[in-house]
Amino acid sequence: MSVVMLGILSDTHDNMTNAKKAVNLLIEEGSQAIVHLGDYVAPFTLKAILETIPPQVPFYGVFGNNDGEKPGLLEAAGRRKAHLTDPPLSLELAGRRLLLLHGFGAPGLTREIAEALASSGKWDAVLYGHTHESDHRRLGETLLLNPGETAGALNEPSVALLDLDSMEARIIRL
Repeated sequence: MSVVMLGILSDTHDNMTNAKKAVNLLIEEGSQAIVHLGDYVAPFTLKAILETIPPQVPFYGVFGNNDGEKPGLLEAAGRRKAHLTDPPLSLELAGRRLLLLHGFGAPGLTREIAEALASSGKWDAVLYGHTHESDHRRLGETLLLNPGETAGALNEPSVALLDLDSMEARIIRL
């Protein structure tokens, strides 16, 4: 199966109810792969996310700054054959080059770094998290996209859906 629709979430922060709700929504919306941009926090949250994703749907994730139990997270990912690594992760899906990040320090610094990477034009999309705020815009030919936070701790919980054919994205509130 060629991936065309990509479901994107970030910053679940152990809110398993919202994490499962987010994954179910993304699958219902036609996601053929799921990306998580970091801050699962505990391995049990990643395990719940992976158990919610149908087995034929690939998962790609990066660690966030609150993911302290990396061995446990890697073990959970390994059981599902999910791809989990330190950021950045450069990934090619459906002929599109994607860069997956979490974030760095203050939200403003994260946005600056994500903008600089997107402005380089080396990727079709730069996907980032960490700020807990959604961001959906173009810098030149590159899509810059932050799905916002799934946890709902600081802002209304949200995810994103990206059509890799058209490179059109939308933010979806949970």
